[in-house]
Amino acid sequence: MTRRSHLRCFLHGTFFQENNITLLDHPACSPDLNPIENIWGWMAREVYKNGHQFQTVDALREAIFNTWSNIPTSLLETLASTMPKRLFEVINKNGGATHN
Repeated sequence: MTRRSHLRCFLHGTFFQENNITLLDHPACSPDLNPIENIWGWMAREVYKNGHQFQTVDALREAIFNTWSNIPTSLLETLASTMPKRLFEVINKNGGATHN
């Protein structure tokens, strides 16, 4: 962990402690608890759907921005609704990975 990460953790820890907020022990970068990882995967599949290749960086950038702008609400709702299950799985694995 970098010095900056330690400072951020300390500051956040102090804030939460001062406000009587209980934190869960979990890995800081756990993909199981970070739904954006699922969104990145979905976006990559959408951008490169049907083996699409881009001729220019601008074309790729446009495809990425269009895909980001059109993330289905249903995907976001599904990811939000699965958080309790994800938390439970991470707790059962003592912070370890829940999927291989």
